[in-house]
Amino acid sequence: MEATIALRLPRDAASVPVIRQLLDSSLCTLGVEPQIRDDIQLMLSEACSNVIQHATPSDDYMVSAELFRDRCVIKVVDAGDGFDFSVARAPSPTSEHGRGLLIMKALADDIRFVNRPEQGSIVCLEKALRFVEDAPGRSLLLSEELEFGQGVAEMIGDDPHIGNHFPAGDHANVK
Repeated sequence: MEATIALRLPRDAASVPVIRQLLDSSLCTLGVEPQIRDDIQLMLSEACSNVIQHATPSDDYMVSAELFRDRCVIKVVDAGDGFDFSVARAPSPTSEHGRGLLIMKALADDIRFVNRPEQGSIVCLEKALRFVEDAPGRSLLLSEELEFGQGVAEMIGDDPHIGNHFPAGDHANVK
């Protein structure tokens, strides 16, 4: 089984709790461990908050979360002016802002950034899922892997990442 949640959201602070709660409810239902869910919520909040604060002149943004096997892949896509992630500076110790990228990097197992000048940015966050005992997610998400063994990789490609699925639009590939 593969589960995908994809939303186009207004660039408004009220949208962050909506996507957080929607994703957390799904992860909870599947039996993902609370600490992993907390990490995912915080990573997602930081990525969405960055869009809301910095992605001018975009009016909306897209969030997709894909659950496949033992991975959660979150893509936050905006259509703003773009952001060069390579020149992001670490905040000063007394700064009240600017820690979002550091938090995402600390919590994600893998993080990728794509800057598309004058077309926006993409942040791709990947986190390994761990399940509580007897969790439905163990049988639902891991069932193909257990049933088909190595044959699953052939069906989805050799790349262990979750492909290049974007819910809509002409978004750049994230690898």
